[in-house]
Amino acid sequence: MSFDIQGKLHEIFAENQVSDKFRKREFVLEIPDGSYTQYAKFQLTQDKCNLLDQFQKGQEVKVTFNLSGKPFVKNGETLYFTNLQAWRLEAANAGGNFGGAPASAPAQAPTFYSSDADNDLPF
Repeated sequence: MSFDIQGKLHEIFAENQVSDKFRKREFVLEIPDGSYTQYAKFQLTQDKCNLLDQFQKGQEVKVTFNLSGKPFVKNGETLYFTNLQAWRLEAANAGGNFGGAPASAPAQAPTFYSSDADNDLPF
């Protein structure tokens, strides 16, 4: 299941090579929430790490992400790890649409009826 959220890039961290075969890059999104501002840290992994290269701190973006969580045991106590795994970033424009070309209205309204008498429905 994926989620979308829009906010301002508050912090962008350097890429971290965790192991020979795994790399990640984290960033923090500033999200207005009524009277309080929320700060959520997201993670990009592997080939998605370079998605941040085209953005700067302070820029409005839309983030598409998956929510994942896992339990782990430390010193006999079960703890839970939650991750916001981003997989798409798009620049947010002032109109509220996210990335891509703005939607345009159809040239002519679609017709949902027929004037043919043979096409009359019985209800």
